[in-house]
This record gives sequence, structure tokens and C-alpha cells, in this order.
Amino acid sequence: MDDAGEVEPSQILSLLAAVSYGLVSMAMVFINKAVLMKYSYSMTLLMLQQLATALLIHFGRIMGYTRSSSLNLATAKKLLPLSLFYNANVAFALASLKGVNIPMYIALKRLTPLAVLVAGFFSGKGRPPVQVSLSVLVTALGVIVAALGDFSFDLFGYIMALTSVFFQTMYLVLVEKSSAEDGLTSVEIMFYNAILSLPCLLLLIIATAEFPQSLSLLLEKAHTFTFFLIFNLSLVMGILLNFTMFLCTIVNSALTTTIVGVLKGVGSTTFGFVLLGGVEVHGLNVIGLIVNTIGGMWYSYAKYEQKKKASKKISSDEEANHKEKN
Repeated sequence: MDDAGEVEPSQILSLLAAVSYGLVSMAMVFINKAVLMKYSYSMTLLMLQQLATALLIHFGRIMGYTRSSSLNLATAKKLLPLSLFYNANVAFALASLKGVNIPMYIALKRLTPLAVLVAGFFSGKGRPPVQVSLSVLVTALGVIVAALGDFSFDLFGYIMALTSVFFQTMYLVLVEKSSAEDGLTSVEIMFYNAILSLPCLLLLIIATAEFPQSLSLLLEKAHTFTFFLIFNLSLVMGILLNFTMFLCTIVNSALTTTIVGVLKGVGSTTFGFVLLGGVEVHGLNVIGLIVNTIGGMWYSYAKYEQKKKASKKISSDEEANHKEKN
């Protein structure tokens, strides 16, 4: 019987991991924006998300719902840079959301592939294919055009978003490397990341004087049902985002996670014009966002074709070796 048409379980898992990350990531942008419109203490929000993640995994392991090894000091030391890059990425992203509207935020975050390519070039991966390079340049051009037509231009917000892009690139590469070298699952990486994050975030909250104002404001607003619902949804979605992001990177690759992030941005940009407000429409802004989106989709297609050609080459090489042996 011919099994060529059947889909392997690993392929299904890869697809589910990518789709789940895309949906959760898109929803998380709007939920965080909604929270930050009423509660501006982004570092406190991030710390509570990490605390909720650590407690959920810890009690899940005690009750037998999750399988993960106990904390290991050597592994924790290896994952410390990953945790620092992750928290820097989220912290700068949350800070940028305070002043940047969602369509422009998505456009700026689409520069991540450019950062990935630059990082790959300097790490010895060589020059990327022409289509990949051109698509990244189109994406960057779209950001520049959109920024020229952004009535709500916020320099601080733009700087925060671009800094977030840098840190996102670094931690995605480290997640892929940690999984390959240490064989860690997505749940284990989540747990280490959450535990390592808490002391750093606590120090930052104290250093930036968020505490105790952030706590008193949180207690004050907790009596409002709408805020209470959105805030708790943010904590839950923070856990889901971490899990799906790490799972997608481990099951697929850092590059796949980046491509999914670009594609989900199409939906986020569209919804961003009509949800939550804060967007003043200008011709240049719309044209730039369209160019940016086209560049992102072109980049995803180019990377897909590149991966497909590489797979065919590996298959043909294996077939040639098999014939030589026979």
C-alpha cells in the first residue's frame, strides 16, 4: 500500500505548533495593548506573567500533569543568557506598545528576519539567496514609508520596538541551540526561563520605581470586572505564548518561528486599524504597511522554497549514496 499521501505525526505536530504560535501571538498583542491602556506598569505585568508560568508548571509537575526534570544548576547557568534576552525582548516590546499603534508595531517587528539574516551572516552561515535578501529589503522599505506617514509617530516607542527586534533574534537562536544541545522540552525551557526571570524583573521593578505604585494601582483596578478579566487573560495568554513559541522553535526552527511571526502580522495589522483605536490613517502609512506586508509574505515564500530545495538535495544525495552502495 502506498503511504506517500499520509501525513506523518511529526509533520502534524510541526503544523499545529506553528499555527498555535501564530494565533496566540496575534491575540497577545491586542490583549497586552488593552491592558497597557489601563495599566502602564509593563515590567510588573511581565513579572506576574512569569510568576504565573512558574507556579503553573511547578504545581502541574507535583500533581503529575506535566513532565519535567528538576532544576539543575549547570543547565540554569547555560540558559541564563536566553532568559535575559527573552525578558529584554518582552520588556522593550511592552514599552513600545505604550506609544506605538498596533499596525506600526507589527511592521517594526517584521524587521526580525533582517536581524536574523545579519546574525546568520556574522555567525558564518554565508550570504542568503537573492529572493530572501530582496524580500527583507522590501520589508524594511515598507517600515520607512509607513513611519513617514505615521501621524502618531513616537520616537521612544520606535526605539523600544527596534531594540526588541534585536533581543528577539538572540533568544530565538539560543532556544534552538539549547534544545539541540541539551534535549530540553518546551515546558522545561519555560520553567527555567520563568525562574531565572523573576529575580531580574524584581530588581528592575524596584530600580525603575514601579513598586509600590504598580501594586496599589493593580489592587485598585482589580475591583473593575473588565480590567480584572483582561488582566487575568493576559497572564494566561502569557503562559500559552511562551509554550507555543518554545514548542514551535524546538519542533521546527528559529527561522520557522520568525516566519510565522511575520505571517500572523498580516492579520494583526488588519485588525489593528479597527480595534483599540489610536490609529490615524494616512496615505503613506497605509502604502508603507502594504509594502511591508508584501515583503513579509515574499520572505516567507522565499524561505519555504529555499527549505524545499535543500530537502530535495538531501534526498537526491541519499539516493545517490544508496545506489553507489548497491
